[in-house]
Amino acid sequence: MRAGPGQVLAGRYRLTDRPEALSAHAVDERSGDAVRLRGWELPASAAGDPDPESGGPVPGERLVRRVAAVGASAPRHSRLLQGAGAFVEGELLWTVEERPAGRPLAAVLADGPLPPYRAAEIAADLAGALRVLHEAGLAHGNVTAGSVLVCEDGAALLGGLLPGVAEEVLAEELGGPGGRRRYEVRAELVGPVSERWPLDGGPAGDCWALGVLLHRMATGRAPYPEGGVPELVTAVREGRRVPSEACGPLGPLVERLVQPDPALRPTAAELRLELAELLAGAPEPVEGERVVRLPEPRPKGRAARRRGGAVRAGRPVTEREEPAGPDRPPRIPPALLGPLLVGGVFVLLVLGVAAVVLFAG
Repeated sequence: MRAGPGQVLAGRYRLTDRPEALSAHAVDERSGDAVRLRGWELPASAAGDPDPESGGPVPGERLVRRVAAVGASAPRHSRLLQGAGAFVEGELLWTVEERPAGRPLAAVLADGPLPPYRAAEIAADLAGALRVLHEAGLAHGNVTAGSVLVCEDGAALLGGLLPGVAEEVLAEELGGPGGRRRYEVRAELVGPVSERWPLDGGPAGDCWALGVLLHRMATGRAPYPEGGVPELVTAVREGRRVPSEACGPLGPLVERLVQPDPALRPTAAELRLELAELLAGAPEPVEGERVVRLPEPRPKGRAARRRGGAVRAGRPVTEREEPAGPDRPPRIPPALLGPLLVGGVFVLLVLGVAAVVLFAG
C-alpha cells in the first residue's frame, strides 16, 4: 500500500496508523470523525483516463457512484455503522466507514468461542441492524466477524456494508455479470469465508450468514470447511456442515437459519424477537465465565445496555449482591451494640430470679 501515517487521501482523510492489507484508520479532517478506510487495487483499465470517444466515466468512477449510492440510501440505526462514501485515488478504490472505539468481533473470537447467551446478545444487535436494512429494500451481503465491531459497553455494531458492495461491483466489473470469470474474481476478492457464500442473496442470504456467524461465535469455527473456495462452495451446496447441536441452546435456531430453503428461515425481525425471548430466560453469568473486556473508552452515543443488572461486556455487582472484603459494612451498627448488651444482661437476671423462685417453690 502506498500510504503512511499522516498522509491525506481524497483531500480530507488523514491516516492515523500504518496501513496493512489495504486497510487503515484515519480522521476525517472536515468533520473530525474517526473512520476506517478499505482499499482494493484496480486494474489499469479501471483506473485510467476516460475514453474520449465514449464520453462516459472511467470504470473506477462508475464503481464509486454505485458504492456511494448504496451508502446514501442506507438507513440510520444505532447498531449500524454508517458508510461515508467511496473514492478512487491512484490505482486504488477506497470505501469510508465510521469507526467508533471498539474491537472487531474477529479479534474477540481469536481468544476462543463465546458463551452461547453472549453470542445471542451480539446476534440480536446484528438482527436489529439487518431489519432496518431489509425494510429499506437493501441487503447487506457482508455479515462476517470482520464486519462487526464490539464496543466497550458490549453492544455490537454491524459494519462492512460499503466494502461488501465494493467487492460485488468489482467482481461484476472485472468478471462480467455472471459466469465462471465473475466467480473466479469474486473468489479472489472474498476468499473462503463461509458467511459470504450463501446459496441465495438478498435478506434471506443475510439471515443465513447470521446463522453461520452464530455457529462461529458459539463454537469457535465455521460450520463449513474453509480450506478453499471450491471446497467451501461445494459443501454449502451439498449441505455438509458441522451439526448445530454443537451450539448448545442456540442449536435449534442455527439449524433453522442455515437450512437450504430461504422461505423457511426466520426473517431478521423474527430472529430479533426470538433472540429476545431466549435472552429473557437466560441464566445469570456464572463465576469464571468468559467476558469481553475492551480497553478503549466508551464511544459517544453508544449507551450501555444491561440485562439483569449486568453490563454485557462484564459482570459488575448487581443490586442483589453484597460487596465482599474488608470494606463490607457490619450487619449490626456500632451505635446499637451498647443497648443490646444491657438488654441481654437484664433478660438473664430476670431468668435467674425466676429459676430461684421456681426451685424454692
